[in-house]
Amino acid sequence: MSEGVEKTSRNVPTADRVALGTFPTPLERAPRLAAAIGLAEDRLWIKRDDLTGLGGGGNKVRKLERALASARRDGAEVVVTTGAAQSNHARLTAAAAARVGMRAILVLSGAAPDAVTGNLLLDELFGAELRWVGDVDQPRRSAIAAEIAGELADSGSRAYVIPFGGSDADGALAYRDAAVELLEQLPGPSSSVVALGSGATMAGLVAGLGADRVLGVSVGAVADPAGVVARLVGEVAAPIDGAVLRVRLDQVGAGYGTLAEGSAAAVRLAAREEGIVLDPTYTGRALAGLIAAVEDGSLDGDEPIVFWHTGGLPGLFGHAQAGELVRG
Repeated sequence: MSEGVEKTSRNVPTADRVALGTFPTPLERAPRLAAAIGLAEDRLWIKRDDLTGLGGGGNKVRKLERALASARRDGAEVVVTTGAAQSNHARLTAAAAARVGMRAILVLSGAAPDAVTGNLLLDELFGAELRWVGDVDQPRRSAIAAEIAGELADSGSRAYVIPFGGSDADGALAYRDAAVELLEQLPGPSSSVVALGSGATMAGLVAGLGADRVLGVSVGAVADPAGVVARLVGEVAAPIDGAVLRVRLDQVGAGYGTLAEGSAAAVRLAAREEGIVLDPTYTGRALAGLIAAVEDGSLDGDEPIVFWHTGGLPGLFGHAQAGELVRG
């Protein structure tokens, strides 16, 4: 077997993966946060996928274990991916590439900033090449990534394109693995709440736990979040109608890159009740959605609620409105 590549022993279809992270991640009670949002102290758990180890941690590490294995099988020397300027996925792709000795090219929206902060600082520290492509949408970023891979091929260097957010069958399977991991830590029925960005994290959890057990809180990263998740579920499990998915759309605010009021309040609450830091774009919105679901009765009964902390801390330090988090 190739060095650094191992066969997964989890209860999912066998696939190669590159060992990048530290698993299983902890599952911790959050009694003070639970009480603060109106739950019994023993009902709320936090699945600490911010503690996956590599490159500042986060949910993308699980996905990249499979993506980098696929890149190796293809004989790639370079990985190319896309994202917003403060993309957590781009940062961890750069770290993963460094770990396995590959080049990383990151296709990012916008223009190079005057100050390098947050994820961008780490991108450069990990040695990634940044390609700034202006104010373009995700389909155009993906097209540019494909063009770059073609140019590399023409020059004799094989590239592997990892999709936006690592959201493909590999990414969904990684979180089907994570669902099995959760069930080993917390047997029995529970409800999982997770940020819904590019879709594969929620899709994998739905594939492993069931649509009725997963609440996704959209962060505004894609136009049709339920449709994206349904498509990805269908790639790794039985086809599913997006209408049966539990998706909240009420925490996007003015848009993906902005600081939503509910997210800011949730970030402050988690920090002040549990000493846990969320990020404004993903996990802050996810916790705000969880709080709203408790308030409106969408999450009720006596079953445990698992909040998936998917990471993103470096992005907080690069967020244009980060200072507003301490003013509430």
